[in-house]
Amino acid sequence: MTICREAVHHKPKSNYAYAFDETTVHVRLRTKHGDVDRCRLLHGDKFEWPESTELTPMERVHSDAHYDYWQLAVEPDNRRLCYAFLLETADEALWYTEWGFESRAENELPTAGTDRSLHYFEYPFLNPADVHEPPEWVSDAIFYQIFPERFANGDRELDPESVEAWGGRPTRESFFGGDLQGIIDNLDYLEDLGITALYLNPIFESSSNHKYNTADYRRIDPHFGDEETLRELVDAAHDRDIRVMLDAVFNHCGRQFAPFQDVVENGADSAYADWFHVHEFPIEFEPRPNYDTFGFEAYMPKLNTGNPEVKEYLFDVATYWIEEVGIDGWRLDVADEVDHQFWRELRREVKAVKPGAYILGEIWHDSRPWLRGDQFDAVMNYPFTYAVYDFLTNESIDGTEFADKISRFLVRYPEQVNQVLFNLLDSHDTPRLLHRCDGDKRSLRLALLLLFTYRGTPCLYYGDEVGMTGGDDPDCRQPMVWDRSEQDRELRAFVAELIELRSSLPALRGGTLRFVDEECHGDRVVYRRIADDGDEITVAINRGPDPVDVSLPTDARDRELLFQVGDSDLVQGEDGQVTLSPTSGAVWR
Repeated sequence: MTICREAVHHKPKSNYAYAFDETTVHVRLRTKHGDVDRCRLLHGDKFEWPESTELTPMERVHSDAHYDYWQLAVEPDNRRLCYAFLLETADEALWYTEWGFESRAENELPTAGTDRSLHYFEYPFLNPADVHEPPEWVSDAIFYQIFPERFANGDRELDPESVEAWGGRPTRESFFGGDLQGIIDNLDYLEDLGITALYLNPIFESSSNHKYNTADYRRIDPHFGDEETLRELVDAAHDRDIRVMLDAVFNHCGRQFAPFQDVVENGADSAYADWFHVHEFPIEFEPRPNYDTFGFEAYMPKLNTGNPEVKEYLFDVATYWIEEVGIDGWRLDVADEVDHQFWRELRREVKAVKPGAYILGEIWHDSRPWLRGDQFDAVMNYPFTYAVYDFLTNESIDGTEFADKISRFLVRYPEQVNQVLFNLLDSHDTPRLLHRCDGDKRSLRLALLLLFTYRGTPCLYYGDEVGMTGGDDPDCRQPMVWDRSEQDRELRAFVAELIELRSSLPALRGGTLRFVDEECHGDRVVYRRIADDGDEITVAINRGPDPVDVSLPTDARDRELLFQVGDSDLVQGEDGQVTLSPTSGAVWR
């Protein structure tokens, strides 16, 4: 049987061949699922060919319904890499090069460094500047997202006139008086839970409760506090080894932003006329704004990030709050609607003042153009979010399809990006997780188990740990439940245990993820997390209403049971087979 050539894919200088660190290049290849028995990489320095060449087996690291994905970490001599792939089955051996396919013996391939070697793939030189190096602390972090207006009211003197009683159901215009002091007052609560990083929705002056229509980027909203309050929050968080990331709304501003108000008043004669994308003057708000906006929201005019003055203003904002207050990163709102050059320049500015700052883009889809090391460190991993929904809450896919989706996601990005992707199960923009689970806390616990044992950085939306629920915005933004009698304390203890589990195991914070393909089907999913030192963690989940038998990998048998989700005891047979009770999961070392 011949190899399916149409399925074979590789692209140099992409997620299929990239600098992992200053001495290592990761090389990947895609082939048809189950089509190739063995894949080897012929590689060496083109200027020392063939003396420097090696033929090294590649590992099949992921598979989905259509493809197998192979990978090899290569430390090229002299930082130059020239390579070709040898694909083998019982019936065929096939070379794959930049020029296509060649059915030749190994020693008949053209010699690298000659005119005829132009068909070899190349990673010409491993330049340190090309290495994408996200901040090391992020893969170890446990994030907690706070919607400041709804977390806690710590200073009632700051309350807006229209403040409502804490605990009511919000509307889009509701104010409940949450502020920065409320966060400060509850840092001990967060530390006790195991949180090590905060993500705050916007805190700058704005007329709305959500603050995504910024009026002044250099002023804390007076209902939240002032610059000194933010400084106190950051310092108090840092004293507890908790980092703080703020929300940057640089795609658009608010209607009350002073430069936009000047354009409204002076039209084309305004000094700020080119700060925005105005189609014609004078400014019109209805029936549809005659200037670009976020969506078609007239109160959110889009900024012209190609304008040098706009760039200077926003770059100053980004560096000011790092230098003056000490924040640890920025989450970038509507990041995919801003030009790439702006983000490249912003990265340089931010990393110049704080190399360890985390730059996180809000993009809901495939984000490869933004994750090449010149723009963002990571993105919000909504594809993971919706894969979990499809498997656990909608049950629209089975274990096989879930493993397929996740495997494709893991090949999208370089390994160092996968380590710091911002994984979440809900947010201020989505229904809450418990709502998605239709109130079933057993399914919710399985989703949390997935979150805290998956690759990347987990983020918990405020209140999920005590059983808060809510539908679409604004219902998902209800005030935090602080009355202990109304909190699910058992769920909070469960979340704290999960956080402790992740924090104690390097394999869950920085290891690779491999599905046990033969055990991922129906209601079950089984995967392994493997640390750099070889330590392995095995996770098994049964979403279904009936017990299922799972065969653990041979080297995972008779190991320590670390964590269990479910009501009944785990039954483990002598042959390594484990029976999982309905809607349950377990973690072994």
